[in-house]
Amino acid sequence: MGKITDKLIDWKNRLKDRHMLSVIVVLFTIIVLMGVWIYKKQVEYRQASENQYNMAFFELVDYVQNVETYLAKSLISSTPQHGAEILTNVWKEANLAQVYLSRLPIESVELEKTEKFLNQVSEYSYSLSRKNINDEKLSQEDLDNLKELHDYSVELENTLNQLSADMNDGRISWGELTKEGTVAFAQEVSNISKTSFTNLEENFHEYSGLIYDGAFSEHLTSKEKKGLTGENINEEEAKQIATKFIGEDKVEEISLSGKSENTSMITYDFNAKINGEDEPNLSISITEKGGHVVFMNYNRNIEAESVSQERADEIGKDFLKSRGFDNMKETYYLKQDGIVTINYAYEQDDVTVYPDLIKLKIALDNGEVMGIETTGYLNNHEKRDIPKSIITADEAKKDLNKNLDIKSEGLAIIPTEWESEILCWEFKGKIDDTDFLVYVNAETGKEEDILVIVNTPNGTLTH
Repeated sequence: MGKITDKLIDWKNRLKDRHMLSVIVVLFTIIVLMGVWIYKKQVEYRQASENQYNMAFFELVDYVQNVETYLAKSLISSTPQHGAEILTNVWKEANLAQVYLSRLPIESVELEKTEKFLNQVSEYSYSLSRKNINDEKLSQEDLDNLKELHDYSVELENTLNQLSADMNDGRISWGELTKEGTVAFAQEVSNISKTSFTNLEENFHEYSGLIYDGAFSEHLTSKEKKGLTGENINEEEAKQIATKFIGEDKVEEISLSGKSENTSMITYDFNAKINGEDEPNLSISITEKGGHVVFMNYNRNIEAESVSQERADEIGKDFLKSRGFDNMKETYYLKQDGIVTINYAYEQDDVTVYPDLIKLKIALDNGEVMGIETTGYLNNHEKRDIPKSIITADEAKKDLNKNLDIKSEGLAIIPTEWESEILCWEFKGKIDDTDFLVYVNAETGKEEDILVIVNTPNGTLTH
């Protein structure tokens, strides 16, 4: 017992030694710092994981939306050639959706059914595309099956959008979903009942052996720049053009902010201060060649809306005409925060020329034009040699899907992915609650394209 007491006294005496105390302090500090470092790394890892899951989820949402859009188009495609293209896109988008679904950290009955749904959509659309490639039209049974697939895809899209909104608002995180698994996810997917998933599985059993911002807004960017006419101008000339375009009575100050030379159109870029504003808040770009306005944008607070959509359309057309853009026709629009952005397409001899596109930004409190973008028009505008020998509208529509309720028709020139243009009959119609635009080649009668029209409270868009 005495020896133990002596050892404790000796240990106590050593602790009094400054050197021993320093060692203990250093060791304690190292332990604390290691703890802080490990905690920080854990936080960074969790954040990195959260970011990866978010990316995978939002990619999944995008691909499911694409699946829904292409399935909708497949319902009205009337030619095997175009049908094959659409169904191949369904197959591709459904496969990509499965890839990102597999990266999510959830194991639940609902996800298994979602994966099965996407897998069956992929395989069934692929089998039908092979049928089209062999120049066979789809049967009524095929179309009925596609409609059923489309209905389920709409439900799935709505569910994922709700889950996306919950995550954006912070109501649920991937960490929670990972911990709670089936229960948490099941709560979030209440839009789709378990009965629907069960029916989905039963409906697919018979297939087991088989195993969309306005129309043409991504216009051509021709190297030739057909609408970019005129001689080169200098900075002072560009400044005068910019001032006149904005309105000499509105411009208090204007100054060059730079010259954009590493672009497809060399421009002089200006900042302007509008009368009554505290600082410059308008930007405008003028091309060196010809002195054309490529872009203008003005920001200010918008008061209560008092201008109707119809009136905004007319204001836009009058503005364009006053700036030298004649024969422009409003097509699609989007309203947001008291501002409407309207797409205008050029019209030649009653033919809508979609590649020659101009976008206007109009304030709905007083009808002021606050922005313009003319890239499509400057890239493509020229007088077209429109073919005279074409099929009639009745001939063009005779092979359209019989379920399409046609509301309007007219001629239009549309761009292709091969940097060419096609004269088409444009048919606007409806199947069930979905609006479509169908384009039929006015010379050959071939179905060239289908767009899904999305009518929202804020505007009319296309996919």
